[in-house]
Parts: sequence; structure tokens; C-alpha cells
Amino acid sequence: MATTGSVSHCDLVVCACGDSEYTVRDTMEAALFRGDLAAPWQAFLRRVAAEDRAAELNLELDEDALDTAAQLFRYQHDLITAEETEQSLTARGLTLDDFSDYFVRQVWGNTEMEGMHPQEIDYLSAPTNLREPFAVDLILSGQLDQITMQLSWRLAALYSEKDVDLELVAAERQRFLERNAMEVARLRDWLKRLGRDGEWLDRHAAMEAAYRKRCGALLVPQAHQLELVSLRLPLTRFETEVIELESRDAAQEALFCVREDGMSMEEVASEGRYPYRRRDFFLEDLGDEMQQKFLSVGNGQVLDPLPRGDGFELCRVIRKIEPLADDPATRLRIEQRLLNRHFSELANKHVDLRLGAMTTPE
Repeated sequence: MATTGSVSHCDLVVCACGDSEYTVRDTMEAALFRGDLAAPWQAFLRRVAAEDRAAELNLELDEDALDTAAQLFRYQHDLITAEETEQSLTARGLTLDDFSDYFVRQVWGNTEMEGMHPQEIDYLSAPTNLREPFAVDLILSGQLDQITMQLSWRLAALYSEKDVDLELVAAERQRFLERNAMEVARLRDWLKRLGRDGEWLDRHAAMEAAYRKRCGALLVPQAHQLELVSLRLPLTRFETEVIELESRDAAQEALFCVREDGMSMEEVASEGRYPYRRRDFFLEDLGDEMQQKFLSVGNGQVLDPLPRGDGFELCRVIRKIEPLADDPATRLRIEQRLLNRHFSELANKHVDLRLGAMTTPE
């Protein structure tokens, strides 16, 4: 199948609000303003460095790993045929070469190797030959969807607020300067290198101010408490210890040692030289079937062996912890739910998403 031609993926329109449309570039630079682009940018530079180092060492790419990664992607996005995959890529301004290169970076990025040194360069200073594949990685990894969602929330907040207190806008400008350790004198040069102006900065500061104002009104103690009551079971936290075993027979033998011989999980793991770890999670993080399994056991009890990849794992519940409002992890989950519900509804009213999930075209 030949590589398709495409328009620049950075010019692809991802959403619209009012009379304005927003492209991939707009979304990325909005994330840059918020400080949300640094982590994915550094991860991308590491993958690029790994690929370059592999070329220096004349390493051979694991073609099986490459094929598996691409097949898993197509399965997850319901892209059954090569033609469907090509259509979805074209709709996003991507080529088959982009698709292949993305997975090559992923495979090398997951490969441990010595002498790898990622470039120390910020996004703003990066040449086009780095920015372009970075945009590809954001699109195919799903990270673009996340930063687009964050932009849509802020667009909807500003559209709803109409007029935002100028003092709040000025405060957001100051936060931007502090976040980037930037003096006011450098701001004009920074905007010029980005290809933006002061009006762009003011608009993003206004969006952030409108968003923060709504967050402040949402995240109040009464709302936290009401949400906590409704989420008491899903936000039950489990502290567990886990042993990884190679077969069901080995898992059953380990289970016998714990239940009948009274050995600790750590002792069984040490004696059999099995991987052992502690794992904490919320009940809502599990699928329905697994939730029922964990709800059926009490503190100190061990579940029957659970399949895991090519092997099995043995899991003991150390204790179940009911959600408390002052627990940081619980509080974060509650706040995420409050924000997701409110801003999803607001964005649905005011923002038109133009780039849907990468699934089979109808």
C-alpha cells in the first residue's frame, strides 16, 4: 500500500468555539502556555534519542514488537483493514510513513540502551524536523485528545463568562511568567519566536482566569461531601501484596503455603524466588468481574490465583480503606469527577469538536 499524501497535521482543525477554529498547532501552544507540554516533549526527546542511538550502534529493530504494537493500535481503535487505517490517518493529516515512524520511536523508546543522551532543547527552540514528528506522536498516542479537552474546557469557560475581571487576567499572566522563569522584558521575544502576539497571550490568560473562577465555585466542601457519599464504594481503596508466578500449579502451591502453612506472602515469594510487590488501588480501577472478587474477601485474606499475561498472580488484601474526605488521593478523584462532569457539559454546549476518536469511518 503506497504512502498517502496529506495536509500538514499542525494545520488540522480540532475544534471550534463561536466564530473561531483551533488547529493542532493552536492546541499544542495552548498546552505550552499552561505548562502541560513539557512532560510529553521530554518523553518524545527520549524516544528520538533512543532511535538515534540505535542507529549509531547498528542495532536491529524488533520487527515482531513493531508489528504487535501496530496491530494492537488498530485493534484498540477498531481499524480492521489497512484501507480503514489509511482513511483515519488521512483524516488527521497523517501519512503511512508517519504511522510507521511513530511505532519505530515507540519500540526504540521501550528499549534499554547505554549512551543515550536526549537533546536539551525546549519546544520553542526546536526545529521543524522535531516539532512535526512530535505532533504525530501527540495525535497517535491520544495525548492530543487530552490537551484538546483541556483547551475546550477553557474556551467554554471564557465563552460562558464573557467578561473576566482584568485583575484575574493579570494574575494569570504573572503565573505564566513565573512558571517559565521569564522576565517581562523577554516576553515580546518569546511571543515572536512562537509566532504570536500580546493579544494571543491575553486571550489565554483570560481563558485560564475564567476556568479557575469556575473551578473555585465548583470545588467547595459541600460538593466534595455530596460526591463522597455517592462514591463511597467505588472509592474504597485496597492495600494489597502480590506474588507473580509462572503457572497455575505454582500459584496453587503458593496459595496453600499462605492459607494452610501460615507463611507470609513475602516469605513464599522469597523462598520460591518469585517477584513480590505491594500494590494499592481504588475499587473503581478494576473491571466489574474483578470488583466482585475483591469485594468478596476480607482484610488479610488471599484471593484464588488470577491469570496475568502468560502466568498467574496471587493477591492478598492487606486492608480495605473507606474513602475519607481529607485523603489526598480520594480528594483528587472527587475533584476530577466534579470538573469532568461540569466542564464536559459546558463544552458540549459551546465547543464543536471536529476531530473524533480514531475509529472505523462510517
